[in-house]
Amino acid sequence: MKLLRLSMRGTVAVLALSSVACSRDYVFEGNQYSNPIRTARIKELYQARDACLARNAVPAESANADVASVAKAVSLACASETDRLIAATNLDRDPKVAEAIRGDTERKAAQLVLRAQP
Repeated sequence: MKLLRLSMRGTVAVLALSSVACSRDYVFEGNQYSNPIRTARIKELYQARDACLARNAVPAESANADVASVAKAVSLACASETDRLIAATNLDRDPKVAEAIRGDTERKAAQLVLRAQP
């Protein structure tokens, strides 16, 4: 009887641990160290996007061109880098996440255009 209870506890413990280890929330959300290779890849993609934005950021050449339109052009020049970043980050293909990353790209481009102003 005692042996049976011990094995039941062991079974319950193994089942509890395996359910926690296989939980999608535990593995992917809020735990950046769960997949260090994916985390490193996303950081590389952010750096590639930021480098592209920095290369393409130019000051607004005339008074007619406002910073927002120049920043939009800069962000469009780096669309392929942004799309790769979205694909790696947004595994669920949530349109809100994609829009947030595109908005972040435009804000970053605007900051770089403002810094490039003479």
